[in-house]
Order: sequence, then structure tokens, then C-alpha cells
Amino acid sequence: MNKQSFLSILAAAIIIASCGNKNDKSAQAGGAPQVKEYKTLTLQPQSATLYTEYPASIQGQQNIEIRPRVEGYIDKIFVDEGAVVKAGQPLFKISAPEYEQEVRTATASIKSAQANLSTAKLAVNKVKPLVEKGIISKYDLESAQYTYESAVASLAQANAALVNAKVNLGYTTVVSPVNGVVGSIPFRLGSLVSSNTADPLTTVSSIGNVFAYFAMNEKVLLDFTKSATGTTLEQKIRQLPEVLLVLSDGSTYPEKGRIETVNGLINTETGSVNIRARFPNPKGIIRSGSSTTVKIPKDIKDGLLIPQSATFELQDKMFAVTVGKDGKTKNANIKVLENTAGNFYVVTSGLKAGDQIVLEGVAALKEGSEIKTQNQKPETVYGDLK
Repeated sequence: MNKQSFLSILAAAIIIASCGNKNDKSAQAGGAPQVKEYKTLTLQPQSATLYTEYPASIQGQQNIEIRPRVEGYIDKIFVDEGAVVKAGQPLFKISAPEYEQEVRTATASIKSAQANLSTAKLAVNKVKPLVEKGIISKYDLESAQYTYESAVASLAQANAALVNAKVNLGYTTVVSPVNGVVGSIPFRLGSLVSSNTADPLTTVSSIGNVFAYFAMNEKVLLDFTKSATGTTLEQKIRQLPEVLLVLSDGSTYPEKGRIETVNGLINTETGSVNIRARFPNPKGIIRSGSSTTVKIPKDIKDGLLIPQSATFELQDKMFAVTVGKDGKTKNANIKVLENTAGNFYVVTSGLKAGDQIVLEGVAALKEGSEIKTQNQKPETVYGDLK
């Protein structure tokens, strides 16, 4: 081998060795495990309000059937179905000419009775001095006085008849007895109605206050009443917190209500009791028959709250991921209350204050993984509770 060939081989070997060293360094750099960063939270006791929801039906404080008290034809209908009315506001006009005639007759009878009374009084005044002078007997004076007293009674009877006739005439205008909302009106103009008609003219639901009726499990009721102060059930009910009402569109009704009564009988089939809550309804927003949801609050003090995103389920069990001092993860089997505080679970077992948990991506995080923690401030995580 000549000198030139040897130098060429040597140069090629150096180049190959150099490339190999670079590949080895690249392989070492690419093969090193990368430690990912996760948001974490160090658990501290928090206060929150939990809500238990119950489907409820709404009824007005009063549902009054409007019925005629006289017989006649419907002459006018002053309101429409669903109208909001005030107490004393006219609803219907019944055509009953006989009652107008009775008023006219009674008025005429009063005038006649007044004339008879005046005549009888003149007779008494005329006879009295004659009796005193002995011109006529006392019998004539007594007869005149009896006639006068009869005239007084006849006038009183005529006045009573007029009052009765006016009352009956007043019944021809049917008015609302309360403030409320008009229900369905099955009759139309010209319909013949009377006090014996099977169907009412309409119903008026008083909605100044409305009642929400719902059923509560017996065990839940005991839990609520045990935490309330008082020696009797009535006292405990008065101490229960104000409740909320969620309308059918999902909005929360602005007025808060109070639980007023708890049915004394427990439904043996469902194990629940019927409860009534009263809500003010000054603007008439809620109508009788509405479907709503009652939310009963329960305050939690010094509870461990974790975001729902920090949990995952496996084989009907719930887990959270904790981070140890060595930076490695561990799955913690936890138990939580059925009721949630917004997007947070209230942990009853499996975690304790001071534990550091992973907030996101826990389902894909393998147990024992080494991670880099980015601890979050509690006010940032629990901001939705404020």
C-alpha cells in the first residue's frame, strides 16, 4: 500500500468515527426521559354551600271557582283567559231584566209606603185632640195609632225589599273576589248560566304568594331537621334556611321562599314526605300549575373541596391523583358527597388537608409518574365559590 492510499483510508476512518460520536450524543440526548409539568393544588379546608334539588309543582295561594248567584244570559265578558285582575274587578255581566224590574217595583213600593205613613200620621194627629176633648172615644185613637204603626212597618218592609232587589241586581255583575289570574272561560256570550250550572264561569288563582309542593326522602328530612335548632318539628321547620326556586327555563327566581309545612304522613311506597314551601310572587311571574325545581341549601364549613376535573372513575370508584415529596404520583381512592358545590366535589374520605393533588389530565397520568408541579393559589382554583 502506498503512502497516498494509507492517508485516504485514515481520513475516512476519522470521518466515520466523528459521525458515530455525534450520533451517540444525539441518541443520549433524545433518549433521556422528559419530566412534564402539571398544575397542582395543596388542599386546605374551605366553606361552601351545597344545594339539593327537588322537582316541584306550583299552586296559587287560592284557586277560587267563580259561579253566578243569579240565573240569566251572559251579556258581557270583561276579561280574557290569563288576565291579571284585582279584587272587585268586573269579570262578567249577566243579563237579568227581572232584577232591574224588582228594583223599580221596590222603589215604587217605598213611595207608596211613605205616603201611607204620612196619611196615618195625619190621622193620629187629627184624632188625638178630639179624644182629649171627649168628642170621640179612645178606641178611634188606638185604631189610628195601629194604622200608623202598620204604615211604619210597611215602609220598613219596602226598604228591605229594595235592598234585597239591589243585592240581586248587583249579582248580575260578577266580580273577582281576590287579586289573581283568570283561568279558562268555558262559556261565551249568550250562554245561559245559573247557580246550579255544573261548570264555574272561570277560576281566579290568587298568586300574591304561591306554594311549591315537592317530596323529600325521609332520611334527608331527618338530616335537615337534626341540624336545625328547636325542640319541636314546627320550631325546626321555622329554622330551616330559605330555599330557591328554579323556573322551567333554568333561571333562578329572584324571590326566596320558606318551607312552611311538612306532611305528617310518610308515603310507605316511596319513603318520602310531602313538603310545601311558600314564595312571594309580587309581579305575578309564577303561575299556578308551573313545573319548577326547589333548591335547598346546606352550608359546609371546613370541608375538603376538589374540582371535578381533578378526579376520574375506574370500576365504579372515584380517584384523585396526589403528588408525594419525591415528585411522583399516586392514585387515591376517594369518597364524596352526592351533592356538589358547583363544579367541586366535597371529599369525605381518601384525602386530607395538606395533600397536593393534580388538577388536570389525571385520567391519562400513570401512577408512579414523576412530574413537575406548578402549584396554584387557592383563590385561583376556588374563585367560582366566591
